[in-house]
Parts: sequence; structure tokens; C-alpha cells
Amino acid sequence: MRDARPLSPFPLGLLAGFVLVGLLAVPFLVLALSSSPDEFLAGIGSPVFAPALALSLSTTVVSVIVIVIAGTPIAWWLAVSQARIATTVGVLVQLPIVMPPAVVGVALLETFGRRGVFGPALDAIGVTVPFTSAAVVIAQVVVAAPFFIQAAANAFREVDPEALRVARTLGAKPRTAWLRVALPMALPGLVVGASLAWARALGEFGATLLFAGNLTGRTQTLPLAILSALEADVDLAVVLSLVLVALGGLLLGALHAAPRLLGPTREVRR
Repeated sequence: MRDARPLSPFPLGLLAGFVLVGLLAVPFLVLALSSSPDEFLAGIGSPVFAPALALSLSTTVVSVIVIVIAGTPIAWWLAVSQARIATTVGVLVQLPIVMPPAVVGVALLETFGRRGVFGPALDAIGVTVPFTSAAVVIAQVVVAAPFFIQAAANAFREVDPEALRVARTLGAKPRTAWLRVALPMALPGLVVGASLAWARALGEFGATLLFAGNLTGRTQTLPLAILSALEADVDLAVVLSLVLVALGGLLLGALHAAPRLLGPTREVRR
């Protein structure tokens, strides 16, 4: 009996693909083998580790909450709107994805810095944004929000309009129909988008460095702590990198598990 599995029409291309996979995976394997258990424990015990980890986790949690709350309505609007302006808004939302983080950092400084557009007004009321933890959150939101909005909009596009119409005919108000029909159906996609946004915020470096600085205990996230550690203690930089890889792996696990654990709800509830 013949093997039913299709053969690759591009065997040499497939070989090149496996070489690419190796290029992607081997450096992380080498990184994992670059630190002994004793060195890993010593790195975790470093006075730099705990503040950087705490700041990364706290700011990314705040950033993701802001992104989900503010991004879900705009994602729904982008998914269902037929207006021409929706295309323009969609392009603007995706712009930070293709911009270098350094450009985002400079743009934020020109917007919220003391000499920026809103700088004098903020200074007049005693508010300073750059080089604060608030600047860390703003930088993370700007670079990570497009990932959630894009994933959420795609998820909302998969919602069956007929299910919403049925809910309305059963007496549900528009908001109720959206909350009880559209939102559950799109929930796996929203979780995937939130995980992507969290991962992007967790790894944010360039915009944060330029807009928030690299101040230990105030604005130094894990990626920035790695930069500082490379100048004095490479072993510590390796440990910090391993922690970021582990956190990224957990988020990737959530990405793959979300569609299975949160299967789309097709039932219309009265």
C-alpha cells in the first residue's frame, strides 16, 4: 500500500528550510547550555535580577490590560466597518510593527518629552513622563498593541453574523448580543492576541531605552538589564536571557493551548 503522505515538491528547499530551523533553534539551545545550575542560581540571586523581573512583569501586565480594554472595541470596529477610514486606521495601527523600535522611542520623546508637543502642558501641571515607569508602559503599549488589535480583528471577522441576528431576534440588545455571542466566539483569537502583545511587551527594548532610559529599579526591564550585564558580567546576561526565554516559552505555550482550551462558542444563548 502506498504511503498517503504527500512528498515535498521542493526537496532541496525543504532541506534549506531545516537549515533555517536549525539557525533559529540552535542558538537558544547553546544559550541554555551556557549556564551551569550554580551560575543560574547566582544570577537569580543578583541584586539586578529581582527589580528587573518585577518591573517587567508589572509593567507588561498593566500594558496588556490597557491594550485589551482599549484595543477590543477598535478591533471590532475594524472587523465590521465598511468605511474607508477603517483602512487608514488599520494602517496606522499596524505602523509600529514595521517601524524600528528606536524610531518609536524618538517619536515618543518628540511627543511627551519636555520639548515635545505635549511636554510643556504636562510640565505645567507637574507631570513628567520620560524616564519613568509610566514611560515604560507607554512604550510597551505602542509597540505591542498592533499585535493584539490585528489578532482580535481577525477573530471578530470569523464571527458568524447570522448568530448575532438570531440573538437580536430572540430579544437581545446589541450590547448583550455582542457580549454573549460575538465575544465568546472570538475569545480564542483574543487570548492569542493578548499573548502576542504580552510577549512583544516583555521583549521590548529599543523604544523603552530611548524613552524611559535604563535606570535600575525604575525603568530597567529585563531586556535592558541584559544590556547592562553584558558590559560587566556576561554570566548574568546569560541567566537573564534564559529567564526571558522561559517566559517567552510559557507565552508560546499559551498561544498553542488557547484555541484548544477556548474553542469557539457557537451556541446562541437566550
